[in-house]
Amino acid sequence: MAVMMRSMLEVADNSGARKLQMILPLGGSTGLNAGLGDVITASVKEAAPTVRCRRAKVVKAVIVRTRKEHRRRDGTYIRFDQNAAVLINDTGEPVGTACLVRWRANCARKSF
Repeated sequence: MAVMMRSMLEVADNSGARKLQMILPLGGSTGLNAGLGDVITASVKEAAPTVRCRRAKVVKAVIVRTRKEHRRRDGTYIRFDQNAAVLINDTGEPVGTACLVRWRANCARKSF
């Protein structure tokens, strides 16, 4: 797994948050690690000053980019330069209106 507890993540949407710190992944058997497509709880560490998503707010997010390579079903590997996440609401919809990555294609196995 790629992202561990207390890892810092970039935000890949226009929700107003800029950096997140992972608290724990959601789900009972995942332990303290999360990978591509996993839903996590995170704390906003840095945010734009004029938005709803304030600093120190606890949010849900989906991991969309990881430094650790991820093997796809066709045998290819995908790896990114940084760890990133997209904020989601309680129903699983993205909070921001524009996402900066094709995250639904990478997270298709996790039902997004």
